[in-house]
Amino acid sequence: MARADLRRFHRDPLGFLDDLSRRRTTGVFRLPWGGWCVGETDLALTVLRDPEFNAGLSTFYGDLLPSRSAQLAVGHAVRNLVRARLPEYRENLAEAVPRLPAATSWPEAGTALLHECTADLLLHPAAAPDLRRLLARSVGAGLLIRSPLMRERARAEILRARLFAALIRHIGQRRAQGGDPGGPRDLLDAVLDACPSETSEDDVAELYVLLFRSIVGNVGYAVAWTVLLAGLHHPPGAPWPWPTDRIVREAARHRPFVWMVGRPVPHPVEIGGVALRPGAILSVSPYLLHHDERHWSRPHAFDPDRWAHPDPRRPYLPFGAGPFVCAGAALARTMAGDAVAALAGDARLTVLGGHTRPVVTNAAAPHAFTLSRTTEPVTRSHAPERR
Repeated sequence: MARADLRRFHRDPLGFLDDLSRRRTTGVFRLPWGGWCVGETDLALTVLRDPEFNAGLSTFYGDLLPSRSAQLAVGHAVRNLVRARLPEYRENLAEAVPRLPAATSWPEAGTALLHECTADLLLHPAAAPDLRRLLARSVGAGLLIRSPLMRERARAEILRARLFAALIRHIGQRRAQGGDPGGPRDLLDAVLDACPSETSEDDVAELYVLLFRSIVGNVGYAVAWTVLLAGLHHPPGAPWPWPTDRIVREAARHRPFVWMVGRPVPHPVEIGGVALRPGAILSVSPYLLHHDERHWSRPHAFDPDRWAHPDPRRPYLPFGAGPFVCAGAALARTMAGDAVAALAGDARLTVLGGHTRPVVTNAAAPHAFTLSRTTEPVTRSHAPERR
């Protein structure tokens, strides 16, 4: 990417992407950092749902598993475990939220809250104490998403090496002990039980960390975006007038955490007037689809009430679409909604220092902001919904 483009991208990443899409002359446009992006919404949805283009393995897991059936088995095992532990998660939220300081620093507070309330689900209490400590440290040390700063990436790599060494040792111990007859005790058990027996301990560790990041990072940052956007679009300290589920859905539309998804082109093909060679990376941007004026009214406005009567024809894919839609999409939205409802229940929330331009690397996270939470009784026009 040219230096001028790099500066523009860092200053306003999503605005830069908007401009690239507006200036395109074909349905697909070149990305300055390499690869291609589908800029036309209907064409993007066709690509996402095309069984031939999406044949083979999901790029989410990479080459960590040998087949699509193995990928599905791991995804379903993790989804079933998290669903079964939702009551525990809600109890933990009810205990953790009142202990928060009156002012917290976000988005770190969101991921820390998610980790605290899922810690035993992620790794059961009897697991190796050093591994539990390393997992807790990784939440705020740059392992959930890639930092834009090189020095922070270097520190994250040092911690990552220590985490993986401890995790691989622990996986070996669990395999030697055999599975628990009562079913999976935590995320690691679910991954081990669902993986083919020949999966190496290194690959099990990679899978575990990938799913750990998906639970704590994706949901934690979704909570951060939701409280930020609701706080910026309503008078400080006043009760939010929207049901929780509408706010969570609109935040995921307005600022999707996963802003770009891509996969290699499997064979020579022409898409949107551009001839693509096998191996070229073709991407779809949920952000662009969520802000298409032909499909959304006032797409750049944050308007939770647009979800009072959802229109299934609108392109909405914060968790992907087609054959590789996230198996845990509904659970992730439920977990985010539960956390937001716990934060906003019987409290006045005020956002300080926030804005809507994200920090974009491999995901789109909010810039730092402070959330002030005053636990005074409030009267709500709408009780928070949980769905």
